[in-house]
Amino acid sequence: MTDILTHSAFVASVKFNGDGLVPAIAQNKQTGEVLMFAWMTKGTLEETLATGHVTYWSRSRQKVWKKGETSGNHQRLVEAYVDCDGDVLLLKVDQMGPACHTGAPSCFFRKLG
Repeated sequence: MTDILTHSAFVASVKFNGDGLVPAIAQNKQTGEVLMFAWMTKGTLEETLATGHVTYWSRSRQKVWKKGETSGNHQRLVEAYVDCDGDVLLLKVDQMGPACHTGAPSCFFRKLG
């Protein structure tokens, strides 16, 4: 079952935390691999939905972070989902180059042995 929401209904359904942030999980649309986790503000979510270029909020730098702006490893939004509670986003993306700043394809490359 999938509910299809309008742009405005989608944004309105998102519950941002006390800092104005919502967690976002990026997933490779083609392979299903989880690529990374980051944070979004209402502004970066709106920008992502409007442009298709995934844009996050960097907590460490306290500024907007357009994925790939320095590395060239951009993410293009294919589909966006909000979970049933409205407090987590799932972004299915086309990833250009590695997703992780380490050069790994995914930020989730360390596994419990």
